[in-house]
Amino acid sequence: MENSPIHVIAKWKVKPGELTNVLVWLPEVVKASKAEEGNLFYKIQQDNTDQNILLLFEGYRDEAAAAEHRNSEHFQAIVIGKIIPLLESREINVTTPLTF
Repeated sequence: MENSPIHVIAKWKVKPGELTNVLVWLPEVVKASKAEEGNLFYKIQQDNTDQNILLLFEGYRDEAAAAEHRNSEHFQAIVIGKIIPLLESREINVTTPLTF
């Protein structure tokens, strides 16, 4: 499974009053992430009942590409440095697609 695609499903609960600040940074994260060589997709959705919940759906060619993303300058500077401090909680599920 070393060369299997990796999908990441992240659930971010933004702290009250911080959503606007998070949304300011996300376009840059999306643009830079989609430009990564190993990126398959990068989509963000907002919960219909709680606007402070954001769901991120990310796809990478393989685990190496996912690791490159996590170590990228934009991930470290923006996601780790600027966005995560504005989150109440963060849940990450790293998955491998099943094919039937």
